[in-house]
Amino acid sequence: MKKVIIGMLALLMVFSLVGAAAAQSGKYALVVKSAGNPFMEKVRDGFSDAINEVGGEVIYKAPAEPTVEAQIIMIEQLITQRVDAIAISANDPDALQPALQKAMNRGIKVLSLDSAVNPQSRMVHVNQADPEQIGRVQIQGIAEMIGYEGQIAVLSATSQATNQNLWIDWMKKELEKPEYDNMELVKVAYGDDLRDKSVSETEALLKSYPNLKGIIAPTTVGIAAAGKVLTDRDLAGEVYLTGLGLPSEMAEYIKNGVCPWMYLWNPIDLGYLAGQTAEALVKEDITGAVGESFTAGDLGQKEVIKAGDGTEIMLGAPFKFDADNIDEWKDVY
Repeated sequence: MKKVIIGMLALLMVFSLVGAAAAQSGKYALVVKSAGNPFMEKVRDGFSDAINEVGGEVIYKAPAEPTVEAQIIMIEQLITQRVDAIAISANDPDALQPALQKAMNRGIKVLSLDSAVNPQSRMVHVNQADPEQIGRVQIQGIAEMIGYEGQIAVLSATSQATNQNLWIDWMKKELEKPEYDNMELVKVAYGDDLRDKSVSETEALLKSYPNLKGIIAPTTVGIAAAGKVLTDRDLAGEVYLTGLGLPSEMAEYIKNGVCPWMYLWNPIDLGYLAGQTAEALVKEDITGAVGESFTAGDLGQKEVIKAGDGTEIMLGAPFKFDADNIDEWKDVY
């Protein structure tokens, strides 16, 4: 009888441990702007790495078109699936609020990454780098390329993308400095993070502004599309390109001189940090309040800081890719 009781107790312990592990694993959803976006696919890889480390299940949602309506439908589906956390790169900062607040009211932890939702729609935002620094450095880069003189244009993603719009605001503030008096921002165009539309918008810029000297594309889809157009038209050295791009997609254009250099951060690390943040929220190690800190896996200690009316967690500074280092990175991401 003693052996039977000990055996039963051992089984109970095993079942309780299995149950605890299952309870901790959870479902973690990542909702990105659109399908077929190479940057977001790398974000997904990093997010999956983080969630796999804690034994969780990843649910990846990518709408066919970068619309807020598609993201709202996906959020509603995730609420029905009773996920533990939703991490979203928003197609609109405000329109997602009712759906995301509904998710939080159901106990789902909500965070944004890359492109933020407003503070009422999230618990915390995971930011790739300081928005001011991102905006200013791109103006500084294109200015150096064109000798601080001439017309420039911006090829952005969607007109509602919060990260893009914030960077562009900082670009405009940087342009107010006297050293840019001989430069003119003639147009902000939107390629909607779609390759074909970004190609068309680039061609339209060249046609509408025959004296255009530089293009800034703060979007991986846009900068790759613009690089192809300028290469096909043999405009290296005549119209310069910079912005935010994936090394794997931009190596050709950096080497042929169309884009002397560009910037980005590691999207795999961005996704990984978002996954680690989601886990910290689910475990209630953090709530998203200023001053909280947690260990984000391989990225080490991270702190929640103030960001406007909300809070955020910062990945790091933008990195410059040029002809001297592009070969080291083009096979990484």
